Amino acid sequence: MDKEAPRSEDSAEVVLSSIPRDYNAAHDLLQRNLQAGRADQVAFVDERVAMTYGELARRVDHFARGLHSIGVGREDRIMLCLTDTIDWPTIFLGAIKAGVVPVCVNTGLSKHDYDYMLRDSRAKALFVSRSVYSALDGLHNSISTLSRLMVSEAPLADGGDIGAILEAGAEDDHLDTIDTISDEPCFWLYSSGIDGHPRATIHCHSSLVQMGELFGQGVLELTPRDRCLSVAPLYSAYGLCNSLIFPMVAGAMAVLKSGRRTVSDLIHYLTGAAPAKVVGARPTVLFGVPAGLAALLADPECPDDHEVSLRLCVSAGDSLSASLQRRFEEKLGTPVLNGFSATEMLHIYLSNTPAETAEGTVGKPVPGFRIRLVDEQNVDVPDGNVGTLLVNGPTAALGYWNQRQQSRDVFLGPWVKTGDRFWRDTEGFYHYAGRCDDLIKISGQFVSPAEIASALQAHDAVAEVSVIGAPEEEGLIRPKALVVLKPNETPDEAMQQRLMAYLADNLAQYKLPKWLEFVDVLPGNEPIASPEVSETDGSAIAETEGISQTSGDRENLVESVLHQADAAHQALMQGDDEGRR
Repeated sequence: MDKEAPRSEDSAEVVLSSIPRDYNAAHDLLQRNLQAGRADQVAFVDERVAMTYGELARRVDHFARGLHSIGVGREDRIMLCLTDTIDWPTIFLGAIKAGVVPVCVNTGLSKHDYDYMLRDSRAKALFVSRSVYSALDGLHNSISTLSRLMVSEAPLADGGDIGAILEAGAEDDHLDTIDTISDEPCFWLYSSGIDGHPRATIHCHSSLVQMGELFGQGVLELTPRDRCLSVAPLYSAYGLCNSLIFPMVAGAMAVLKSGRRTVSDLIHYLTGAAPAKVVGARPTVLFGVPAGLAALLADPECPDDHEVSLRLCVSAGDSLSASLQRRFEEKLGTPVLNGFSATEMLHIYLSNTPAETAEGTVGKPVPGFRIRLVDEQNVDVPDGNVGTLLVNGPTAALGYWNQRQQSRDVFLGPWVKTGDRFWRDTEGFYHYAGRCDDLIKISGQFVSPAEIASALQAHDAVAEVSVIGAPEEEGLIRPKALVVLKPNETPDEAMQQRLMAYLADNLAQYKLPKWLEFVDVLPGNEPIASPEVSETDGSAIAETEGISQTSGDRENLVESVLHQADAAHQALMQGDDEGRR
């Protein structure tokens, strides 16, 4: 960072590809690879098939033409409720090339959620994987704006299938791309909203390639030799970039895994045991979340560095502890880049880099993005003080669909108000301090439960911490720390004094908890029943108002959480009320 630059705003000069006003993102992503001579190079591989860039381009054309054959045309919307197979990029890119807007949704929601999103979006056609069809069965008969239900992977009696559309569009191998504008809506991503209903974030055509250039190439330095594996599914902003945008911008390969993911699945993919469709498809870049990395390390079959081909691991969606980062790097011999993302910005805009990393932080602004930390009066806060993060970058969403007031609250001219709190150290690295609505206000000053929990977690006697806002006299809210000690540590008054003294050495006086209580287990920490994780969530931490948790030894027990996906709200992925993922 330029030390002469204003500390209220980080800026970086980058050179992006010139994107003309008349522009179609799908056409660009495909043509750049064909023109580079990569028609015979594998673009995607799933459990069923491997597909080259040339085959993908023809398949996308066929699908785009097939959409028109079933009455879906320019600016219509279609909904994708699909698991990660070759059909996902086919339908997504085919829709965009046809001037149709794909609406991407979580595959693990309730019928009530799908009903709301179909009515809210007024999608004309619904494309659903056979494995999740039961959750949507019957909706196409009750929603007047939905005229078609098409099933991926296999036909069903009351729906068509993807193969039928491809066949209908296969009259020739070329489709004239529908004229679109770089700034017009390209696709939607649904995530949790503050009123309990899903909320659609609208992204434009230019954002896809710009995100790929800024982070995929600018930070990760992806090349056609890379093979990308993401634990987050394609329907999330994090997964969409990891498994589609970044590989296609760089001309790399994406390895797709549909359905539930287990630690065993991850091991098989990392070691090349699956998928068997492409020899030498072992991933070189892993996109994960902290809980997934911890679960991998805890598995007795976790491979060593000589058994994998990783050159880089990216982590987002949750706090990555320094100890977990070091253990992962030592075991698998690859650096872990911790970063922070938001659905509104499409992917990571704060990140550590291979050249500059600070453990326990989310790094510095990705070149091309600018950051401010402000107080309640929108005044920049000095280094070391917690402030609300505002971000400015070319990948910002256009707004929320049918959410005028929320759009006005979040999209502030060139700045996006994330609803997340950070503080910046003197070296320019950013430290996460929780959500705005997690903060506790004491005598006019905000206290971050996450900051208190993180400080306590660093003590060598502490296993787990939860910091909550608890009432005292006259209804005032004060911080209360719930602490689980490590085995063989004694939860007595002496230990309590030791921990409070430790906090006093590491936190400002006004940040100290009013109470410190020892417990055997943290509230909400039920035993894990299954090693499998649904694609619906990429977060390891439940985002509860006024509560912040960190875990030390618990990292070794999280077998069941392999993604965030839209986590929390989908923390990759559940960015809760501000759409963070």
